[in-house]
Amino acid sequence: MTKKYDVTGMGNALVDIEFEVSESFLETNGIEKGLMTLVDEERQATLMAAIHTKTSKLQCGGSAANTVIALSQFGGKAYYCCKVGDDELGRFFMEDLRESGVNHNLDPYHLEKGITGKCLVMVTADAERTMNTFLGITQTFSPAQLNAEAIKESKYLYIEGYLITSPNARKAMLEARKIARENGVKVALTFSDPAMVKYFGEGFQEVIGDGVDLLFANEEEAMLYTGTETLLEAREAMKKLARHFVITQGKNGAIIYDGDTFIDIEPYPTKAVDSNGAGDMFAGAFLYGITNGHSYASSGKLASMASSKIVSQFGPRLSWEEAQGIRKRLQPEME
Repeated sequence: MTKKYDVTGMGNALVDIEFEVSESFLETNGIEKGLMTLVDEERQATLMAAIHTKTSKLQCGGSAANTVIALSQFGGKAYYCCKVGDDELGRFFMEDLRESGVNHNLDPYHLEKGITGKCLVMVTADAERTMNTFLGITQTFSPAQLNAEAIKESKYLYIEGYLITSPNARKAMLEARKIARENGVKVALTFSDPAMVKYFGEGFQEVIGDGVDLLFANEEEAMLYTGTETLLEAREAMKKLARHFVITQGKNGAIIYDGDTFIDIEPYPTKAVDSNGAGDMFAGAFLYGITNGHSYASSGKLASMASSKIVSQFGPRLSWEEAQGIRKRLQPEME
């Protein structure tokens, strides 16, 4: 049966505001490098004022939003479940989704009063990204934001790990998983960030349950969650969590488990300037590939090339032209 969507994603709706900062700025302001840290609006505003530089272009973001937008840019069909406030940034978020070709649950005439979430992305000279996030109204994301019909009409449900911090959002994760399971829709989950795994492991155990169809993690997340010391041990342990999985390795490429064998995905040489969004891009390109008839190996190659392009520039998103250029460049190998 033909599905309306390749992927329905769910996650925190955040407007990304990106800055370049020095290592000393992070140290002086007591910011833990390389992680996503939740902050209140006052703390976020204080940091933005302390940076003393112009912001980069605003973009609708959040991990799963970046992923479904990437999938759409490669030619896939995506839907997104999220929550924004009735404010300027909320309307900006909706318009950005529309321009990116992603359908969504947001109704401009029935938005709740509240503040749309913002993510302060700080990038250091080594291309490492550090995020301080004010969740705003997305902190109240709940099962009410789910579109059951969109989930049923999708090949995959994609769940963002950052949702694990909120009890109501965790209920939504479990409800969405239940809807997917009951309707033959595959479930994909991303851990999103080492801090999520470190502090919310029990929540992930509940969401993973008896296993998911596809799990995305980086090396640190994989070892943290499985309690292992090496990548070889982690990838064996992850077989108990997911039928298929991807472990990204930054400049060393990625490992994909296709349910039978491990596939090493080579990196594409690049000069990294900003790692923000690389994992989200990898997931979006990979999901586009496997939901459009391509092998795990060729989908991994597409994802590797796309994420290498992302880290060579500032911001978590490719242009439409760049995405289509990468797809066409690899098209003979993906036939």
